[in-house]
Amino acid sequence: MKPIYSKAQLDYLKAKTKFENKASILEKKIETTRKTREVTQEVMEGLVMETGFHDAYNELVISENELIEWSHSTIKHEKTYRENKQPIEQMYENLNTSPEMRAQIIQLAMKIR
Repeated sequence: MKPIYSKAQLDYLKAKTKFENKASILEKKIETTRKTREVTQEVMEGLVMETGFHDAYNELVISENELIEWSHSTIKHEKTYRENKQPIEQMYENLNTSPEMRAQIIQLAMKIR
């Protein structure tokens, strides 16, 4: 049976897929460019914009933020949250100071049904 996702989860999955596709395209473009010239910062910036990687990254960050916000409000209705309110709230408070914590919260948010 196929899992049922919320809008925030679906938007995140869509943005993540788009980001991964643009990253792959960017990598190929970099390899092709390397064969003919040096990849300087200026060249790299041009490739990032040309491939749409920059926009895909921004969309991913926005969808992550929406997913995190959705999960924070949704989880408050769960029994587990009420039993572990302090540590869970601390996780959400530290999500912007630790990339690992942010990734962990996103993984957990994708498991909410």
